[in-house]
Amino acid sequence: MIKRLLIANRGEIARRIIRTCRANGIETVAVYSDADINLPHVREADMALRLGPAPARESYLDIDKVVAAAVSSGADAVHPGYGFLSENTAFAAACHKAGIIFVGPPAKAIELMGDKAAARKLMADSGVPVLPGCDQDIRDDNRLLDEAKRIGFPLLVKAVAGGGGKGMRVVRSEADFIEALHGARREAKAAFGDDRVLLERYLSNARHIEVQVFADQHGHTLHLFERDCSVQRRHQKIIEEAPAPGLTEAQRTAVGEAAVQAAKAIDYVGAGTVEFLFADGHFYFMEMNTRLQVEHPVTEMITGEDLVWWQLCVAAGRPLPKQQHELRIHGAAMEVRIYAEDPWQNFMPSSGLLCTLVWPHDEARVDSGYEQDDRVESFYDPMIAKIICHGVTRDAARQQLMLALSATLIDGIHHNCGFLYQVLGSDAFASADLDTRLLEQHPQLMQKPPQNPALIAVAGAVALTESTSSGDPWQSLSGWRALSMRLLQQELMIADDSMLVQIRSAPQQRSASVNGEQRSLHWQKLERNISLAWGTETLSTRFISDHQGVLLNIHGDSVRLQRADAGRAQQQHGSRHAPFAAPMSGTVVAVHVQPGTNVKAGTAVITMEAMKMEHTLRAPADGTITALLAAVGEQVSEGTLLAEFEAAAAEQLS
Repeated sequence: MIKRLLIANRGEIARRIIRTCRANGIETVAVYSDADINLPHVREADMALRLGPAPARESYLDIDKVVAAAVSSGADAVHPGYGFLSENTAFAAACHKAGIIFVGPPAKAIELMGDKAAARKLMADSGVPVLPGCDQDIRDDNRLLDEAKRIGFPLLVKAVAGGGGKGMRVVRSEADFIEALHGARREAKAAFGDDRVLLERYLSNARHIEVQVFADQHGHTLHLFERDCSVQRRHQKIIEEAPAPGLTEAQRTAVGEAAVQAAKAIDYVGAGTVEFLFADGHFYFMEMNTRLQVEHPVTEMITGEDLVWWQLCVAAGRPLPKQQHELRIHGAAMEVRIYAEDPWQNFMPSSGLLCTLVWPHDEARVDSGYEQDDRVESFYDPMIAKIICHGVTRDAARQQLMLALSATLIDGIHHNCGFLYQVLGSDAFASADLDTRLLEQHPQLMQKPPQNPALIAVAGAVALTESTSSGDPWQSLSGWRALSMRLLQQELMIADDSMLVQIRSAPQQRSASVNGEQRSLHWQKLERNISLAWGTETLSTRFISDHQGVLLNIHGDSVRLQRADAGRAQQQHGSRHAPFAAPMSGTVVAVHVQPGTNVKAGTAVITMEAMKMEHTLRAPADGTITALLAAVGEQVSEGTLLAEFEAAAAEQLS
């Protein structure tokens, strides 16, 4: 068996692999970039080696450095995790050349399936249904546009070497094609070092169904059932579940057998995922990922198997731990991906210090790459953790996951927990009315739900009161007065709004006023959870307090209430709200206009890249770009002014 394993990855997948190794007596070697030196996976491994500077090309994507680290550490195997070098043929070959076991399929299989264009052709030749498209490596934009018109719109521009939604664009009209093509190529080059793309017909109403397959070196191949990954943003999965709801047993059997046949066709070994689009009762091959998937925990939960252990067994030459007839589906499992991003601002990436990080306990599994006081940088993918829940039924798993999100507290970055809570609670998701356009079909799910600041302020004041109460009125600073009356007063700030909260307590009655508006008040506290009623309005929240104020969980969203003195000291100036202020820290990758250019509303002006995703800043109105203040390749911080803009006279007058 493998004795020492180098993990050529970072964050939550590195920690996930370390857990399995530790449970089975396998030593682990972590690698890290300068940006990750203080992350948990570095501390938890038995050994840790530096790769290089923060940019992935100089660290995690540098094959020579990773192989050298494996050799110098005495590792007899390398696990690539997912992303980075996990589907890199040259890396698998380099490990083999160095005499190190690569925990993954043979280089030939990675090459065949890692090239999405070649995979499409192979599957079509094998009789697996594929969508109309263009698999040729055409570099001329106009020729590729001709192919796009032949296929028809809408279509998908997809990175040939891609995965995880990177280098992917939906194009709905001929006029949008060239800009989308260039953006997909840039993003693919940045993420995978390969800017080739293919074109494929885009199905507007389809589900994303994928099958977990495994094969060993003794000719055995099987599947561990399917997952539904239809809920996506920017073609990247955010909620995954197993098994896929609504499939008939005949469909489940058919898609499982098709996935096994696809793996056998390329003499596959190890863990892999065959992905399909499912529409009108028919499956269409999309791609095969020759690695472990981010969403593998839901398969582990419904089967009771440790897929990382399966990978290590296969890599060591052992047969698969089980045969197909021994595998069963037990209940349902569901996973959400926690991203450092602001879902209420078009999923803008976020970075910063995790000054508060409290995960749920009890029934939830949390795979996290970070702990409190770690820093989320802008160099890598924005996923910081996954929360996974299991239930006897799909709805039980969904309810458990909503409870887990309600118990999560994150401060220091924007995150998507509130958005995920809202999607999980929607009628469409609850009834399994799923397809890859769920968010487009239900745009209200991407709108922040209305909140009553006054009610939140009352909850914050109650939380602070409970946090500081000592139980002894003579020692307490809570506002106790003689004659059985207490008056508690807090001035709190939510964003830039000041709220004066006064809570009056008598033996048989409580009331609270916010900026003079008074109502009756009742509350109950259990550990860090408070349920309260202020007049006719109710709120249940989890909280954590500190010297600056209190952090509340409002249906998944983390809401910070600061004591007024701390809040005023930290108020930010308004320059970052200018139309061309950098909305996040990142790198300028394209400038689309020149100084003095007259632009129409919506014109692309500057494109930034952060956390492996591109974001284009567009003119908010007709006007003129009077100056450009940043160049391609420049790294900028959030709020940096990138261009000066003067609106047209008519716009200014309005």
